[in-house]
Amino acid sequence: MSEKVEFKNVDAYFDAQPENVKNMLLELKTCILKAEPNATELLNYNIPAYALVENGKREQQIMIAGYKKHVGFYPHPTTIEKFDSELTEYKRAKGSVQFPLKKPLPKELIIRMVKYRVELLKNK
Repeated sequence: MSEKVEFKNVDAYFDAQPENVKNMLLELKTCILKAEPNATELLNYNIPAYALVENGKREQQIMIAGYKKHVGFYPHPTTIEKFDSELTEYKRAKGSVQFPLKKPLPKELIIRMVKYRVELLKNK
């Protein structure tokens, strides 16, 4: 996508993705909401974000994004650091991990990561 599309809401973002990317993003969303049912869905930086605390700012959100060959999961650097040994098969950066479209999502791991981030935020 060369032209920048501004999405009106998360559903519009999902609907703009190829079917395989959309399905994996919806799986990620399900994992996030399973771990934190009270998370609030919003767009941040034009990608789906889930505020883990009421009116949560960027540091209190988990973001997800779709790409051609993977989905990005942005739970925060502290969470990536904590689960680093379980993420060795995935490409990752300081605050993100890439889940390839050709492999099933590690759903239980994602749920544990979200729960860990929620605990950190609630104990601040």
